[in-house]
Amino acid sequence: MSTREQTVHRYMDGFRQSDHAAILACLTDDVVWHIHGVRSTQGKAEFDDEIENPAFEGSPELTVERTVGAGDVVVVTGTGAGRHREHGPFRFAYSDLFTFRGDLIAQVDSYVVPVA
Repeated sequence: MSTREQTVHRYMDGFRQSDHAAILACLTDDVVWHIHGVRSTQGKAEFDDEIENPAFEGSPELTVERTVGAGDVVVVTGTGAGRHREHGPFRFAYSDLFTFRGDLIAQVDSYVVPVA
């Protein structure tokens, strides 16, 4: 596993534990996060606010099914589960594309699809 793939897996572990410091340590200061169809954030402060979005309860369950790295990009696909405060439990499939600058994640493109 490459160093960048290891960084992505530390990032994913951080989300599983709602460990803000672990997640933010993987990111550039000017990181951009596009949650396509939902929201985009710019910089660590906005990113930090989205780690534990107030619309959700607890930490998500995230299963990584595939990790592929090429050049400055690492892509992770998998499934997850969480709990929305108003709508209850939900499941989803996801694909996250991580673009690196040096050893840190500079951009995350998240594609999330609800599943029954």
